[in-house]
Amino acid sequence: MAGEESTHRIPGMLTEEQAGRMLADMNEVIRAGEEMRKLRAEMIKLFIGFGWTQDRIARLAAMSQPAVSKQMAKYRPDDDQTSPAELPMELSLDQYDIPWLEGRLWALAEEISEALSDTARCTRHVNAVARGRKRFTPENVDELRRLVEEDLRRHRATLPVGYRHAYDRISRGLDIPSKPTVTSASASADATPGAAIASASVRRALAHRIQRDRFRDDA
Repeated sequence: MAGEESTHRIPGMLTEEQAGRMLADMNEVIRAGEEMRKLRAEMIKLFIGFGWTQDRIARLAAMSQPAVSKQMAKYRPDDDQTSPAELPMELSLDQYDIPWLEGRLWALAEEISEALSDTARCTRHVNAVARGRKRFTPENVDELRRLVEEDLRRHRATLPVGYRHAYDRISRGLDIPSKPTVTSASASADATPGAAIASASVRRALAHRIQRDRFRDDA
């Protein structure tokens, strides 16, 4: 027993459990950073498809010109090819593929958390998403829906009515999802414009931003 303790707990030093928890926390932050870098690269690919200039992208992304130039060389389509990225992406809020709805739910949860000064039931989940500790798995999305619904019910008198209306539309869409908007590169010409190059993470991020801006406009 003493030998086992000396292996795992040396006076004045971390235990294996403590070290494991610390490294796990670090790994989550590192993973979140890698995911954000990948998402930024995908967004830059989208902007290139929109025809935005290198200078404009560099300024918005706070990146160096050489770094953006490298991305543009990687993603710019050949002149003799028609790329789906050259088509405008549909940015209407009322779209009903799963990633789009998840992005809207994420935005709503953030709005509720901020409106309630971080005392909302959904705050811990929102913070975990921001740190990369929560991903948009079906189980995590169901959990976030329950927390958001509880906050809306408990704080009905103080939260804007628009939050409840947005949640009802999002929830109905998640319960009965439409055909996926994210398609393959061989998508037909009558598919949603620009959807062929939009990954789930990109559509989720776009919906999140547009939903938050809509709340701001409605305030």
